[in-house]
Amino acid sequence: MSTATRPALSRLVRNVPRAAVAAAAAFALTACGGGAEKSESKPSADASAKTAAFPVTVEHKYGSTTIDKEPKKVVTLGLSDQDAVLALGVKPVGAVDWFKEAPYGKWPWAKDKWGSEKPEIVGERDEYNIEKIAALKPDLVIAQYSGMKKEQYDTLSKFTKVVAQPKGHEDYQAPWQDMTRQIGKALGKDAETEKLIAGIDARFKAVRDKHPEWKGKTVTVGEPYEPGKFSAFSPNDPKVIFLTEMGFTTTQKYRDALGKENIADLSVERLDVMEADRTVWLGTPDTEKAMKADPLYQKTKVHQEKRDLFLPYDSPDIGAALSFNTVLSIPYAIDQVVPMLEAVK
Repeated sequence: MSTATRPALSRLVRNVPRAAVAAAAAFALTACGGGAEKSESKPSADASAKTAAFPVTVEHKYGSTTIDKEPKKVVTLGLSDQDAVLALGVKPVGAVDWFKEAPYGKWPWAKDKWGSEKPEIVGERDEYNIEKIAALKPDLVIAQYSGMKKEQYDTLSKFTKVVAQPKGHEDYQAPWQDMTRQIGKALGKDAETEKLIAGIDARFKAVRDKHPEWKGKTVTVGEPYEPGKFSAFSPNDPKVIFLTEMGFTTTQKYRDALGKENIADLSVERLDVMEADRTVWLGTPDTEKAMKADPLYQKTKVHQEKRDLFLPYDSPDIGAALSFNTVLSIPYAIDQVVPMLEAVK
């Protein structure tokens, strides 16, 4: 399967060509009536309790953003940001496409949250349609699980509030807790956010308590995307984090191979990188079949000892849930993956 059409589209979250945002800036400013000015008035005395949190200031990769009042129209530009926004009771009016998801919100963990309302698709991965975003007249743009560039941030900031990626982390490598807290703070919902995070932490703890034997066991996560080639995902990638929160860890060889990269593309001659107590592969039935037929893969210990695990991206949507690794998708992923891990001895 080609890198452009395979379901994960995982390798395309890095090195995406910069969007042509400069030309769109003038339109954006016109569509929204000029720059994003601060509200002249503070919440009135009879304002509801849910607006009492404002103003709030959120620090991020490109500085800090002060949000003066409760956002009513939110656009999410991170690939999975919409999940946390939905979990906090807000339906984004715009979002980016990932996994070629149409109609938007097909995932079982989010379908009910969307209901009949679908967001405007305003881009694909890190290529944003500035005109569409401006036309929605958002109060707030959120870009957490993203590779937003400074130029894009500056252009968007001319007509709306923007909360970019968490600072101190490589793009696409911030912990889900950090991204959720950034979103919760921007929406003025700190208390609700902490409850969501605590609930997920409790789910992971329950798994660790039930399976103390997984503590310290090594794991690697990859994706075969064409014959003779595969991707390995960073120890900070959501898919790997999901497994490490169950007690697993990664090997030094695996960490060295990834370095600071979110994804490393390797040939099957480097399958030694993937040797671990558990090797998890994401993909489709076709990629699984091709990998198992590869002579070099057949020689790996993890395959010979049946310690490898192949998870589909969709139908069921296991790989997608791991890729999202959000407060909405994690419970679904736990229910799906734990029994499969238990079956691997």
